[in-house]
Amino acid sequence: MGPTATDTTARDGVAASREFVRAAPPPGGLVVSAVGYRTHGQRPALHRGLPSPYLTLIFSLDGPVTTGRTPGQATGPDAVRTDIVVGGLHQSPAYVVQPEHEAGIQLALHPLAARALLGLPAAELTGQLVTDGTDVLGRVAADVRERLCEQDDWRDRFAFLNAYLARRVADAERAGGVRPEVGEAWAWLARHRGAGTLRGLSAHVALSERRLSALFRAETGVTPKQAARLIRFQHAKSAVVRAVAADGRPDLARIAADCGYYDHSHLVRDFRQYTDVSPSAWVAEECRNIQAGGHTNGEDWDA
Repeated sequence: MGPTATDTTARDGVAASREFVRAAPPPGGLVVSAVGYRTHGQRPALHRGLPSPYLTLIFSLDGPVTTGRTPGQATGPDAVRTDIVVGGLHQSPAYVVQPEHEAGIQLALHPLAARALLGLPAAELTGQLVTDGTDVLGRVAADVRERLCEQDDWRDRFAFLNAYLARRVADAERAGGVRPEVGEAWAWLARHRGAGTLRGLSAHVALSERRLSALFRAETGVTPKQAARLIRFQHAKSAVVRAVAADGRPDLARIAADCGYYDHSHLVRDFRQYTDVSPSAWVAEECRNIQAGGHTNGEDWDA
């Protein structure tokens, strides 16, 4: 188990609390991070679920997770509500309703682990904002969620969930795997932190740019260029989060240079695409969550 971050305040005379529990991911690199969360007495709000180079798997331990592509959808009758959330790679924020109280476990999955953990390539998740977990994992996932809800200790929950995922991986060994060229292409992008060129990548895996892009997209749902931008943005966002968590103001010009952006304006443009707001507006919106440990999901691991 990793560190536990808690934040307790008072709202309208009622104690409000937030708890984030981070667990070391199981070996193998399929699960990038695992975070348990519980909040109580919070003012209802709308949270931006930002694009990242990871897939999302959430088991709610409370009511359904409510999401939408826009604030209006998330808070309206067309909102998506599910107790188990599976999310693919996406290029714009997903809006998540944060009720007065909620609890769950959120996993960040490596996109090339989708076949082993979810039973399908990540590309099959790109058509929808989120997918009901039982549609992907089967009805047994509902039983897993019920067992997680019955347990009181975070350590027991993570151990039970890891055992369930390990069984899925063992069952998937008989199924087809990811093409080695695609696996190496993702590893190359991760090593370069999204700053490499498509020409350099295609030469590295000995495929034409067109062939590589087709294979890569068929597996992940995004092109190599889109994946590179997601990886680069993840590193930039992580640097912003670390600066804010240390009670400092992020130096965006330095972060842009360190993360391979042309300049500060280039970073701001990517931030606006992936968050719908400027970096400073996002920091102001998420400052309390960051300081409470709510942005630790995958921050310290390579893509």
